[in-house]
Amino acid sequence: MKLTVVGGGSTYTPELIDGFARLRDTLPIRELVLVDPAADRLALVGGLARRIFARQDHPGTLTTTGDLDAAVDGADAVLLQLRVGGQAARDQDETWPLECGCVGQETTGAGGLAKALRTVPVVLDIAERVRRTNPDAWIIDFTNPVGIVTRALLTAGHKAVGLCNVAIGFQRKFARLLEVAPGRIHLDHVGLNHLTWELGVRLGGPDGEDVLPRLLAEHGDAVAEDLHMPRALVDRLGVVPSYYLRYYYQHDAVVRDLKTRPSRAQQVAEMERRLLAMYGDPALDEKPALLAQRGGAFYSEAAVDLAASLLGSGGSPHQVVNTFNRGTLPFLPDDAVIEVQAAIGREGAAPLPVPRLDPQYAGLIAHTTAYEQLALEAALHGSRDAVFKALLAHPLIGQIEYAERLTDELLAHNREFLPWA
Repeated sequence: MKLTVVGGGSTYTPELIDGFARLRDTLPIRELVLVDPAADRLALVGGLARRIFARQDHPGTLTTTGDLDAAVDGADAVLLQLRVGGQAARDQDETWPLECGCVGQETTGAGGLAKALRTVPVVLDIAERVRRTNPDAWIIDFTNPVGIVTRALLTAGHKAVGLCNVAIGFQRKFARLLEVAPGRIHLDHVGLNHLTWELGVRLGGPDGEDVLPRLLAEHGDAVAEDLHMPRALVDRLGVVPSYYLRYYYQHDAVVRDLKTRPSRAQQVAEMERRLLAMYGDPALDEKPALLAQRGGAFYSEAAVDLAASLLGSGGSPHQVVNTFNRGTLPFLPDDAVIEVQAAIGREGAAPLPVPRLDPQYAGLIAHTTAYEQLALEAALHGSRDAVFKALLAHPLIGQIEYAERLTDELLAHNREFLPWA
């Protein structure tokens, strides 16, 4: 099969390549194409990728190109991992909201909206070009904000599934704490991208024993430490919220903390500089240990599992993905995109049933879904009024004064990416 990675010049890519090489029996790739407009980065990443394939005796061919149409032509699956504006734009997303007293983060709050506005039109253009040359190809979106981007793709009729590594990260962490194989852990994972809770941790599958109470009783301190949340909160909830719930549950404390340190984008930019220098070493033929600090842990395993299931070459029957709600959460519209366990096959993702949710989760999910719908409308149609309405609707903003100021800041910092602004 042929697989194309859009954004192949990302420093994430060697993690993906390592997974493709190790798991080639699950996902037998005949041809892998890395496409990226940044030729210098692509040359460094592509060189290391070829050496990883060679070290692990992968029989497939690996090519690099800046020609998107050629790259996606004949592809069975296209994986999107692009960042419009690079780390410089991310740094803006993470800093100007703080000046307004709001969280600065690349997928949440005003910064997340800015990223959506920059990203959705670019992703839809790529998807249309994929559809013109190869309408049967699956699009796997790892580009943030995954929920909004995936909703844009699905609403436009593309064969798309959204992917995030939060769930697989929890799976691996819980398996290690419980001393069981990761494949035995099934998560009752419910919510929206970057707004999820693990309501159960089951051994053996959807109907297995729920060991979440034991996990929290025996390992609650380790779980809470990873979340950067108080152990008492996790115990009171009786579930495991995603790390991103910090921005909701501890918003003001997080804002104070973020103001005291360099942005994550600044940290990543320095890390990327070091990684790219390493990638240029012709003796390096494996992913460096530093890459683990870049983020995206277990991304490659999740991507291989999903692609293999969609293309019929293997893969787990149930995986956590982003897809249309289709009545799964009855308080949301069918065309909302949720992040839940789903049955995955050649026809796509079919969400598994979800139990009735406690109002404290359902309410925040519904509120954030309304914001995501307005964010998508702003990204598709572009106007100051649409941006203002989306910001006013966001659970972390919701005040006229904040929404007005954040709208002005967002547009001022993103004019080069938003022609209508």
